[in-house]
Amino acid sequence: MKTLLDLENWNRKEHFLFFKQMEEPFFGITTTIDCTKAYSVAKKLGTSFFAYYMHKTIVAVNTIESFRYRIINDAIYIFDTIDVSATIMREDNTFGFSLIEYSPDYEVFAKNTSEEIQRIQNTSGLFTREFPNNNLIHFSAVPWINFSSLSHARSFTFPDSCPKISFGKMMIGNDDKRTMSMSIHVHHGLMDGYHLGQFVDCFQELMNQ
Repeated sequence: MKTLLDLENWNRKEHFLFFKQMEEPFFGITTTIDCTKAYSVAKKLGTSFFAYYMHKTIVAVNTIESFRYRIINDAIYIFDTIDVSATIMREDNTFGFSLIEYSPDYEVFAKNTSEEIQRIQNTSGLFTREFPNNNLIHFSAVPWINFSSLSHARSFTFPDSCPKISFGKMMIGNDDKRTMSMSIHVHHGLMDGYHLGQFVDCFQELMNQ
């Protein structure tokens, strides 16, 4: 389900109209996330750390309203829920685009994730299913690299407004503190740095639980 945003009375109308006309309306930041507690909890639960922090990510996405905004035919819609399209690796080092349905219940989400990973790994090619809606985030992990910045391949002619969230290699400090770099790219017509700050704070709080 989705609701049409009242653009005429939106306090960011001018911002939206300004940024949406740009060839590249996306902007991004890279920050460092403390994942010490989250990694410990995932191991105690006997669950995949990848699935665990992806769930924390999508909970934060669904919490911050601006991350649920999407542009459709020059109008802005607010989706009730956002799902995950994650890149999933195969044994031959290729990957496919997945579609993982959101649930606030981690056990349900972990089951959805496991089933979709198995499905992708038993296919070949990039697109192995239909993506009927754009209530998605594009999610990826680059666990081989501790990056300090990241860019995305993107077609400027494709009307894209989905946030893109990527994670790097988990690093372990001398004090056993575990950290990961996180890159976030979003459409500037839909949000600003303030909203990114809201998301990062929300996500870090969830990772600390």
